[in-house]
Amino acid sequence: MRQFELFEDICRRLERIEKIIETRTARQRRDAVQTETALRTSFYTFMEDMVTKLKGSGNIRTAETYLAALNSFRKFRNGRGITLDEIDPSIMTAYELWLEECGISHNSSSFYMRNLRAAYNKAVQQGLTAQRYPFRYVYTGVERTHKRAVPLETIRRLRDLDLTASEAAGFARDMFMLSFYTRGMAFVDMAFLRKTDLAGSILTYRRHKTGQRLQIRWEDCMQSIVSRYGTGTSPFLLPLIKAPGTDERRQYLSAAGSVNRSLKSIGRRLGLDIPLTMYVARHSWASAARSRNIPLPVISEGMGHGSDRTTRIYLASLDNTVIDEANRTIIGSL
Repeated sequence: MRQFELFEDICRRLERIEKIIETRTARQRRDAVQTETALRTSFYTFMEDMVTKLKGSGNIRTAETYLAALNSFRKFRNGRGITLDEIDPSIMTAYELWLEECGISHNSSSFYMRNLRAAYNKAVQQGLTAQRYPFRYVYTGVERTHKRAVPLETIRRLRDLDLTASEAAGFARDMFMLSFYTRGMAFVDMAFLRKTDLAGSILTYRRHKTGQRLQIRWEDCMQSIVSRYGTGTSPFLLPLIKAPGTDERRQYLSAAGSVNRSLKSIGRRLGLDIPLTMYVARHSWASAARSRNIPLPVISEGMGHGSDRTTRIYLASLDNTVIDEANRTIIGSL
């Protein structure tokens, strides 16, 4: 009798376990269906899901570009939702027209379109919607940007400008000059330079954009700027990321915005007809190099190359001393 009761108890327990499993399985299936339905019915939800996954995998920059495109498209829709199946050529043509009316440049419009198209095509690949080629009539190319370089005379004026009244302006000018001195180093690369990257008279770093390894001979004018700004125990060479290990990308973006705002103010003071930004330093170095007949492979066609791949090919093949001599020639011209 005792064994029979034990057997019945075991059967009841197994039955309860089976019911729990069935309930959980049903809930999981329901959640999966709801998730897929949400993705099918909302282009916004699909892109937000992509952004979350990209951030989770460390692709922060790509996630930010997707989010920027999504926010712009949402603004065009005035907050109204839209399903994946509703994305068609007429919607995207209307969006392009709206961007134009807002004064958005062709390149910026194309930037949004390319990101939205990438997300849409991903949804098509996942079978969430049929391919309707909604971007067939909108511009998705890249136009050559307007000249962003300033002449050496302007660089000299900037270098010698009295900015003692504004600490922020002085710092922005120093960052601009350091970028120019270091062959137009990108601001993101400057922000993440580490003290260990400078060994003796050589600065070695990898470009964030391409991963290309670059070496620059360290000159006195560079050291003069760095020496003005101590970073204490921070591993970084410059005080652009003030709290290492804490959302460093956000700090870099904040520093970039602050420096560029100060530079634009300085540019107006100098009477420049283009906004003065950190990117101008890069173009100006290339322009200065080209004006002095430095070989095009050395300056990568004045940074006006057709693709990053081309730049990597011929820069990688050069003896680094040739590039350093070119840089010394430019610095000596100031």
